[in-house]
Amino acid sequence: MEIWILIAVTVLLIVFLIFRMKKPSYLSVLTQEEFTKNYRKAQLIDVREEREFKTGHILGARNIPLSQMRMRNSEIRPDKPVYLYCQNGSRSVQAAKILRKKRDAEDLNMLKGGFKKWTGKVKK
Repeated sequence: MEIWILIAVTVLLIVFLIFRMKKPSYLSVLTQEEFTKNYRKAQLIDVREEREFKTGHILGARNIPLSQMRMRNSEIRPDKPVYLYCQNGSRSVQAAKILRKKRDAEDLNMLKGGFKKWTGKVKK
């Protein structure tokens, strides 16, 4: 009986994680080439923590860590495109969900592969 409870809890946890990390349909995933075409006309947001941001970030990016996104979402204009990136992409998905819910942002984009795949200009 105990093994079935363990299996059930494990399955529920896996389903929860899959739904939590699933990319929403309103979030566009852009290659680096697509990202660099228009990111200067958009709001470029690095959602990594401040210590990660200070080690290097995309030139022109603002740092609004995911951990502060709910409190600082008013800093992002809902009428302008938003380009998000983090280290590998998972935090960008969570940030997009917050912005869609709190700011009703429409044009949400994220960098495929995140900062670790970025080969463009970096400010340190």
